[in-house]
Amino acid sequence: MTPRSRTNQLLYQAELLLELRAGDDEHGDSRRMALEEGALALAELALVSLLREVTEHALLEHHDWRELLGSGGAGIAELQRLRELVTRPDSWLAWLVARLEALHDSDGVARRASSAAQGLIAVGSGAALADELRWCLGEAKAEIAALRETSEEW
Repeated sequence: MTPRSRTNQLLYQAELLLELRAGDDEHGDSRRMALEEGALALAELALVSLLREVTEHALLEHHDWRELLGSGGAGIAELQRLRELVTRPDSWLAWLVARLEALHDSDGVARRASSAAQGLIAVGSGAALADELRWCLGEAKAEIAALRETSEEW
């Protein structure tokens, strides 16, 4: 399988997980959290695959996203483009990197459904992790198409 095919496969699999329903029984919340974190883990694998794909011509030894998207990463145009996205708080990549860091933290990233006390108004993001991840994957796929064009020019 080519890096391009693997990237596509991982993105598709992440989207498939997000389409599964957790159910309404006593384990439903735990299943939903597992599906969300599983899809996020697949998104991380897709990011690594994408980095491998767009840096193939550079023959890099490592493709860890923290290393390549960090300030000390290789000076490749596609990586610079992604580094700029990470610094924009409203970008899909900034959102993804923040969630991946939380995923690797001992608390994880998925949260139980909050049962706000009666009479209180919940403040904050009402979007579920799955919905935000769907948005992120959609934005990523659009960016990936542009990155592939640039990479193919090499």
